[in-house]
Amino acid sequence: MVGMILEWPSSPGPHSSLGAHAETYARVIGSWHGELKNSLGGQTDSPVGVEIDFAWALDGRAVQDVWISPTREERARGTAACLPMLDWYGTTIRLFDVKTQTWRATWCNAMTGGRIDLEGTRQGDDIVQIGVRQGRPIRWTFTDIRADSFVWRAHVLELDGDTWRLEVEIRAHRSNTRVDV
Repeated sequence: MVGMILEWPSSPGPHSSLGAHAETYARVIGSWHGELKNSLGGQTDSPVGVEIDFAWALDGRAVQDVWISPTREERARGTAACLPMLDWYGTTIRLFDVKTQTWRATWCNAMTGGRIDLEGTRQGDDIVQIGVRQGRPIRWTFTDIRADSFVWRAHVLELDGDTWRLEVEIRAHRSNTRVDV
């Protein structure tokens, strides 16, 4: 339905069983907009917009998000071109694993059918998520997290096994409205 506000089974806050681990993602709960800079293939393309919405789900036991890039407005205007792997209309679900003390996350992209599994932890003030894409280690990091902004970076491990190469950087700012899909 056009203009319908996203109504997933959200929760007003984290479940008490998460304790201090809830703070890992609690800082990004809400709606965001930003700019995606692509550094794939060694060159930087023109930035495209991104819409992001995070919410507590499953009675506060999970964090779910929606990422849309290019934005729906850019898609409607036909003004944003991006690589197929950066054509995002997807969601991530994160569940805390008590045994490993990590957040297990699964990203699914409805545009490409892609799926990536990651493990996330809080490292200082950052959130670091490690996974594998097409056999290569990847690292997705939330950094510079503030009440009204954060930076998200995607890196891939080079074949030398030591060098992390930046692929994507998003600078996000808090919105007043939730993503409507």
